[in-house]
Amino acid sequence: MSKLKSHILPLLLMLSIPLLHTFYELLNNGDRGARSLITSFDQHIPFIEAFIIPYVFWYLFIFGMLFYFFIYDRSLYFKTLLSLTIGMVICYVIYYFFQTTVPRPAIEGSGVLTNVIRYIYTADEPFNCFPSIHVLSSYLMVIAIRYCKTKTPVRIFAVNIAGYLIILSTLFIKQHVVLDAFAGILLGNILFNTIYYFKPMLSYATNKRYSKNKKAAEPR
Repeated sequence: MSKLKSHILPLLLMLSIPLLHTFYELLNNGDRGARSLITSFDQHIPFIEAFIIPYVFWYLFIFGMLFYFFIYDRSLYFKTLLSLTIGMVICYVIYYFFQTTVPRPAIEGSGVLTNVIRYIYTADEPFNCFPSIHVLSSYLMVIAIRYCKTKTPVRIFAVNIAGYLIILSTLFIKQHVVLDAFAGILLGNILFNTIYYFKPMLSYATNKRYSKNKKAAEPR
């Protein structure tokens, strides 16, 4: 029973991600109207089908990194997972009230990468774009690895390369625009830093208040 509580149940918390994803499917439409945030800069970003590789790698990357944190830094695991789940909820609220869409290029050809992109386009409607959850989650891993107990320069470099390639992939396969990516990075920064430092800040504030009250209560 103790093993179940200390290992299995915390690990199962990752199921919150696919469970929350059901709301993504419900909101993935333009029924409430959809705006375009495309800029002239986006129009100059080329479509490069090879970037579908890091885009699809995202699924393995996110769960792989969370599992890594679970094994080597349990506290960081909880903080990163909490940042991600709260971020997903915030994104879904934004999608409901501020739905955006991204124009997609016509897909021609029958190569392996082309067919994967065609499948992604079919399975995922061009909505739920701002902020990008792909970017949000990838950037959270980029931030989190810097605080991991087992971090090394090589591991930080590898995670950064993977994370930023995934972020760039959202632009090069035309799943998102630049503003979607910036919003995902900003949201990730705010959430992770707030959650990571919340307990130390709370302890500091509590101890400071306790010391002040104790000093005021001392006889003079």
